[in-house]
Amino acid sequence: MTEIPARSVPMPTAERSLRARLRRRPFTHHNRLAAAVVLVNLACLTVDASTMVVANFTLAVLIRQQYVINLLFRLATAAPRHWPLRVRWTLGKVYHFGGLHVGAAACATAWFLVLAASTPPRFLTWTIAVVLVAMMVFALPALRARHHDLFERTHRFAGWTVLVLFAVHSVSYGSSAVGWLLVVVVASVVLPWLRLRRVPVRIVRPSPHVAIVHFDYGVTPFAGSSTSVSRHPLLEWHSFANVPTPGQAGFRLTISRAGDWTGALVDDLPTHVWVKGIPTAGVGNIDKLFTKVVWVATGSGIGPCLPHLLSGDTPARLVWSTRHPRRTYGDALVDEILDAQPDPIVWDTDSHGKPDIVALAYHAYRESGAEAVICISNKKTTWQVVEELESRGIPAFGAIWDS
Repeated sequence: MTEIPARSVPMPTAERSLRARLRRRPFTHHNRLAAAVVLVNLACLTVDASTMVVANFTLAVLIRQQYVINLLFRLATAAPRHWPLRVRWTLGKVYHFGGLHVGAAACATAWFLVLAASTPPRFLTWTIAVVLVAMMVFALPALRARHHDLFERTHRFAGWTVLVLFAVHSVSYGSSAVGWLLVVVVASVVLPWLRLRRVPVRIVRPSPHVAIVHFDYGVTPFAGSSTSVSRHPLLEWHSFANVPTPGQAGFRLTISRAGDWTGALVDDLPTHVWVKGIPTAGVGNIDKLFTKVVWVATGSGIGPCLPHLLSGDTPARLVWSTRHPRRTYGDALVDEILDAQPDPIVWDTDSHGKPDIVALAYHAYRESGAEAVICISNKKTTWQVVEELESRGIPAFGAIWDS
């Protein structure tokens, strides 16, 4: 393992051009997509309001459907690596598709309020309107961050309620715009639940901070995918990156103590958990677009990086900042990482304190000759790495938490 003092890594000055400014918040691809949906809706002001409600509602639901997400990633990452880097850089932002969900949901709500205000007062219509507005309020980023469990339950149960009410509304008032689109939406929502199952797990706890959860129920997911896990399927779900091992059946999840749910799992070591749906593509899939990437991970963010390092499909260099790696994650996991990545940059925060993670990422990028950097960390660190590197003309990617 290699340790590079962050202060010894010179960083170039950030660009101050308009293009560099547009790579920072609030001009993210997520927000651009949301704005594009709003602009399209503004261009359709003469269209029947009920038609626009259903069209936007359908887009909002389908764009979050697991099969659709996997298709989007498959199409985006099919680009050859000899294509211009700027094109592949843009395609790598495919995981911002949540902007379509946000924009369409907001427009569907706005159109429905217009529809409700322009028709005779009806209890059912205004009930739907109230539920839609409540969903929008609880999805506001600040409220969602502070009360995520409440957001999740409101979104799930209110969403189901709206589907039922839409169906009743269509039958009661003869809305011709719903039709088969409502059937498609209902099928999209129901489909993951048809794969709901309670499965056995084997959990290894190398430290009180981490649990490595082993699954072997006939599913070996692809590298770069995630699985939704729950202990109470109607209440809350948590998505974790799958860690399959080449040539072996099953997979693992690396779960660190980061809240009540994860803390309880690390402490309780359950023998079974619930899963639903199919393995779903995540941001890590975009490594296929580049000739070489730098993986930047903090803590248990090593989990999503590990399957890509093990597969070796895309040459890579690892930067990992964590508390004492062997004491926290166990010798077996660390040795597995070293076998796949003989010379990673590992920063032990127990010994050296918090590093300048951007400087470490930049050093690895320049030293390895990589084309892009993928960061798997908490929200603050991920945004810092992505924005600081992209302001210096380096393609950088990481989860956005806004969709």
